[in-house]
Amino acid sequence: MPGMVRSSRASLDLLNLPATSEPGQPEAQEQRRGRKCGRGHKGERQRGTWPWLGFEGGQTPFYIQIPKYGFNEGHSFKHQYQPLSLRRLQYLIDLRRVDPRQPIDLTQLVSGRGVNIQSHKRDCGVQLVEEGADTFQAKVNIEVQLASELAIAVIERNGSVVTTAFYDPRSLEILSLVPYYTDAKNRGYLADPANFPQARLELAMKYDYVLLDIRKDELFRILRARKDPRQIFFGLAPGWVVNIADKKILKPTDENLLKYYSS
Repeated sequence: MPGMVRSSRASLDLLNLPATSEPGQPEAQEQRRGRKCGRGHKGERQRGTWPWLGFEGGQTPFYIQIPKYGFNEGHSFKHQYQPLSLRRLQYLIDLRRVDPRQPIDLTQLVSGRGVNIQSHKRDCGVQLVEEGADTFQAKVNIEVQLASELAIAVIERNGSVVTTAFYDPRSLEILSLVPYYTDAKNRGYLADPANFPQARLELAMKYDYVLLDIRKDELFRILRARKDPRQIFFGLAPGWVVNIADKKILKPTDENLLKYYSS
């Protein structure tokens, strides 16, 4: 084309720059397909017989030398108790999901969505713990399955009553729990009621609070309410049958049945 001069030397760009190589560096060899696919000749690399995890060259592994301890022995048979803190209990009362003017037991706690009992997970009731002991102010009559000493002290400091009782006789080993529920220090439902005043006084002296006389309280009728050892629900005696469809309660009248259920 007239007016333009084409240079005989091609212009330099990134595609035609000469390769830089250090002196003594081997030249790149052409890639070939290996016969053994990179696994070498025979042996554990080709057969895939790598030593298992924990192999120590033939000597006895450390996890076999150490003696065995039954840390998890009987785990599937252990009882589980849903924790119920004093803070959570005060929260349920403030929201009116639990009525403190009535005796509080597992039925009222579950109905008020305070705890979630799942029998297939070996839940055997509720354990009252002392979290929120400084802020708990309610006056209640509560029945739980287990209770810590400080939780009992906080309940009775407010002039309230606490009782511990088992929930499901088929899920609990009664013989192993008899000492707990017959001890007045745990406020067990099988304990002698005559031992409760002394146990309440000793706990008040230990935690240094004034023990209120619940007999002079206006809620004394509610605070003194206790289940019979044969009862499961408040207001329902052993032997009574509840007809939900007709909303009726059927009570036995035969003398033999009455004697049997009261024995």
